[in-house]
Amino acid sequence: MAGQLLVSGFLTALVASISVSAAPIIAKRNPYSFVLENPFGDKIFELGNVSYLANTKHPKVVVGCEIKGTTTTLPITVVKTNVSAITKEVLEAVIASYLKVDDVFTFDFLDGLYISSTVPASMDASAANYLSSFNTSFIFLGESVSADVSFSKISIKSSPDFPAGPYLATFGSGSVSLATIYRLYPDTYRTFLFGAYDSNDGADNHHPLGTFLPKMWDNMIPVPSRIYYWGDDRPLAGERVAIKDLYDVKGLQTSAGSQAWAYITPTANVSAPSIQQILDLGGVVVGKQKLAQFASGANPWEWQDEHYPFNPRGDGWLTCSASSSGGGCSIAAYDWLEYAIGSDTGSSMRRPAAVSGTYGQRPSQGMISLDRVIPLGAATDTAGVFSRDPYKWIKFVKAWYTPSLYQPPSITGLSPLEVPDTDAFPKTILYPVDYLPLNNSAAEPILQEFIASLTRIFNMTVKEFNFTSTVGNWTDPVARNLTTLSAATNVINSWTAWNVVGKPLITAWNALFDGRFPPIDPARRPGWISFNESRYNQITYDTALVTKKRGVDWYEENLQYSTPESCSESVMLYDIGTGGLPSFREQALNDSPDASYLAVLPTGAKITGANICPIFGCADFTIPIGQVKYFSNVTFHEEMVPVTINMVVKRGCDFVLYNMIEKLADEGVLKTVKTGRTAF
Repeated sequence: MAGQLLVSGFLTALVASISVSAAPIIAKRNPYSFVLENPFGDKIFELGNVSYLANTKHPKVVVGCEIKGTTTTLPITVVKTNVSAITKEVLEAVIASYLKVDDVFTFDFLDGLYISSTVPASMDASAANYLSSFNTSFIFLGESVSADVSFSKISIKSSPDFPAGPYLATFGSGSVSLATIYRLYPDTYRTFLFGAYDSNDGADNHHPLGTFLPKMWDNMIPVPSRIYYWGDDRPLAGERVAIKDLYDVKGLQTSAGSQAWAYITPTANVSAPSIQQILDLGGVVVGKQKLAQFASGANPWEWQDEHYPFNPRGDGWLTCSASSSGGGCSIAAYDWLEYAIGSDTGSSMRRPAAVSGTYGQRPSQGMISLDRVIPLGAATDTAGVFSRDPYKWIKFVKAWYTPSLYQPPSITGLSPLEVPDTDAFPKTILYPVDYLPLNNSAAEPILQEFIASLTRIFNMTVKEFNFTSTVGNWTDPVARNLTTLSAATNVINSWTAWNVVGKPLITAWNALFDGRFPPIDPARRPGWISFNESRYNQITYDTALVTKKRGVDWYEENLQYSTPESCSESVMLYDIGTGGLPSFREQALNDSPDASYLAVLPTGAKITGANICPIFGCADFTIPIGQVKYFSNVTFHEEMVPVTINMVVKRGCDFVLYNMIEKLADEGVLKTVKTGRTAF
């Protein structure tokens, strides 16, 4: 069977009927309790009040042995050492290291033990006595390990090399299998559509996990032991990654947040290149996440097919924005999740990052392939990642955004992308007075302190200017017209979404259900009921690409441009969020003067700040810089709301901006944010 490995040779299986003096119990183990077998043949079980999944259908390794009798299942831990003397102290240190770094391994996995060493080794009586204190049932010693104590012996065939860590062992007649373990975490903030895990079937499939806790209505999300990835030198080895449900993952359904779309489309038989890149780098996909349907900008109260995710910040009733809502709020919620992949067409990475107080970005147009990703705008879509830690965020993107996956000009309509990784930092801070200062006067000092740090660390100067007027004074009649450029972006998005998603869905649903229109959320329904193909078509799309490029070219010559000293001579700051005011998932709460809706057009501006880089192709990063107090009309208690700022550089200068962010982190200006009610 694919994914299983059976090898020959012999080692000694040592059953722990240990002839040493009794030792006191130092940790009580919870017994193995079988719960159910899922539809893929994998076991869900409990150890105490913690639930686990074991990949028993395709275990990590299956070894032939001479054990006879009925099948026995027990949790087991594989311990690997490089010492010649295996003592109590050695095992204590190993188990302590497992407990310190891993949230899957517990003492409950010491029902059985497999011990090996890279050098000839001997296990002494102190080690055996230590293990007896856990009431360990089985001890296996690798071929290089001997024991100075008396054991009952069972002969089994030798196991191949496989990772240390916790497993579920199944002993049957003639074999023992070790299945990979996943801890099941409840998705208490409802950010996931479903959990997922590697099937280990040898064909790179993932399985969905449809398990939930009826008492709390929470999906269960499977995460593997971090110990499995010790010694794996890939950049993302063992890092847990959630995926917005626009991206294909082999073996999983892609819904785009629509049950109707899921109904008419098969499960993915290939992973998107951007997701395969994560897997190749060692990342672990743990589930698919909620999004505004078809990546629309739907408000929380407009969601119908899905229950809108919850934001852990503040009173728990703040918005998660759209459309990468699940991703932004999950990173703010769960310590057990490192990264969440989203997408940004109009603001769908940057606003969720702003309201959740996390790191998120719209990269330069064309930074990574979006093949096998359901599109909104073929020439405006981008892929980003949420993170709490600036260093981990930078490590991820520098591995993920590889030149081999850059989009070609035939898709972007722009010049070929070049992304230098240098310290050619900006010299100027652009402060657009039509988008700043921040709305909340209590938040503006946080921004000013951040600006002061920029000027001090990078020897920069601040230049106040009016973005709208500056662009409006360009001599090119197209490039200076923000209304025309915005309309071109709208053509790109409207035609792509209709041609690739809307029209095929409506046609298929019409044929399946006697001419009926599909059940879709109100953000998309009106536009698709009466879509005008005389206004939005391939010809107008191609014309819009030319218009967009004209605007980008002017922007890169006159506003954010390269010099011999700087990849992007300036970094522009603005706020894509609410300027330190709370914005809520409940519509009426946003009508308070102490709250704000999202995407409010500033007075005197022709476009929101969020639309600058979708039009001009630049790189735009949301950075958490602080938090301020507000009084909640939900909890009737003082709470905290994140304060973020957006940093914008010329297209292609992403890595320079990441290097700038890394230096700010080194200086303590930028910090890792926490999960939960407060970011700091």
